[in-house]
Amino acid sequence: MSEGRGAPPTERERVERANTDFYEAMERGDLEALSALWLGEGDDGADGAEDVTPSCVHPGWPLLTGRGEVLRSYALIMANTEYIQFFLTDVTIAVAGRTALVTCTENILSGAPAEEGSELGPLVGQLVVATNVFRRADGGWKLWSHHASPVLAESEGDDEPPEAEPSS
Repeated sequence: MSEGRGAPPTERERVERANTDFYEAMERGDLEALSALWLGEGDDGADGAEDVTPSCVHPGWPLLTGRGEVLRSYALIMANTEYIQFFLTDVTIAVAGRTALVTCTENILSGAPAEEGSELGPLVGQLVVATNVFRRADGGWKLWSHHASPVLAESEGDDEPPEAEPSS
C-alpha cells in the first residue's frame, strides 16, 4: 500500500456509507439515487433461490412489500414533503456474512408545503426509531428492509406516581 492511502473500507464502514447514502437521498428528494440503494431483481447475489423481497414500514403505515410498492411510498413522501433533514443518533451496525443490521434514532425535522403567500411551510420535529436491514449484492450493500416506528413523547408528570384516591 502506498503512503498516504488508508486501508480499504471494512464491511461495517461500507454498510455505514450505504445507510448514510439512504438518508442523504431522502433529504435531497432524489428518488433515482434512493431506488439504486434498494435490492432489485438479480440482487440476491446467489443462485436466485433466496427470497430477498424488499419490505418497508413507515411510521403509521401498513407493511409494504415488493420493490415497486416500497419505491412508490418514497415517491409519495418526497412529493408531499417540502423539506426533510435527518439527524441520526444511537447508531449501531452489525454485520453477519451477507446481511447487516443498522438500528438508529431518526431525529427528523420536516416541513410541509408552504401555505399561500408564505415562503416556507411549518416545520415539525419528530423522533423515530428505525431498523435498516442491508444485503450484500454484486453492486454493494443494498437495503432489504426499513422499519420505522415513532417514539412517543413523554408528557409532563409521566414520572410522578398517580395520586391515591381518597378512602371513604
